[in-house]
Amino acid sequence: MKVADILGVDGCRLVEPSFAELTMDSYTALLLRAMADEARLLVDEEEEPLALALHDESGWHAVSFLFRDPTLAAIECFEEVGGDIYQESRAAWLSAVREYYSLDICKNVLPALEDLPPDREGKIRDLIDEVWGDRPGTLCLDCCCGSGVGTAALRTSGMQTLAYDNDPALLALGLSRGRLAPADTMCIDAREASRYITPTPLGAIFMAGEIYSYNADLWEPIVTELLALTDEALITVGTEPEAALVEGWCTGQGRDARVFENRRDPIYDRWCCVARRA
Repeated sequence: MKVADILGVDGCRLVEPSFAELTMDSYTALLLRAMADEARLLVDEEEEPLALALHDESGWHAVSFLFRDPTLAAIECFEEVGGDIYQESRAAWLSAVREYYSLDICKNVLPALEDLPPDREGKIRDLIDEVWGDRPGTLCLDCCCGSGVGTAALRTSGMQTLAYDNDPALLALGLSRGRLAPADTMCIDAREASRYITPTPLGAIFMAGEIYSYNADLWEPIVTELLALTDEALITVGTEPEAALVEGWCTGQGRDARVFENRRDPIYDRWCCVARRA
């Protein structure tokens, strides 16, 4: 379901330029500058506001309240215009908003060049089966998903996926190749994932790094944020020293961590750390 369909208006544009900026209150104030003659308020199952759309001479524009609270000024604006109230599930609106921004990336971002070995997805799928076995329908996060080879492998294994990365060119490649699904993909900073994602059973990072002492302060919060969101995580890297760093971060968060060598490929996903809640 599309954003415009849910709001009941054609051609509606979200004011926030990117999915990551849906947390910022300033865009609500920006919308309210419009000289509105029509309004739509979208509420969820609990009648909590999800979005406000206003119409002026330039068309329909909306802001989303998925990750921030509506302001009093926004509610007063809606009441003054005397608009209509629409209702939709929070999950459906979230899915539509993710798709909206994913399609925007497809339209406006030049995809990165393809550089994946043709057998990489199958090898990841074998690794997933070894670690997690048969988990049909289980939701798994693909953190730092890149162009989505891990997401594709997870989906082929029967899992639901939610993918995120902060590189729009890689996301554009994955979306264009069908490895990433628009409604299940986000361009966000993985260090702030909990602002956009609720806890899930499983999570993965396929080929984190390269991790060195000088960039460990970047990767450690990415790993710890994934751990905070999941009951069990699979993190793969290229070298044993990297795996040792990841293991230390996992045990430091109170997780039971196990490191093993994966001999399916000489380079990709060579060392793995599986971290479970103690």
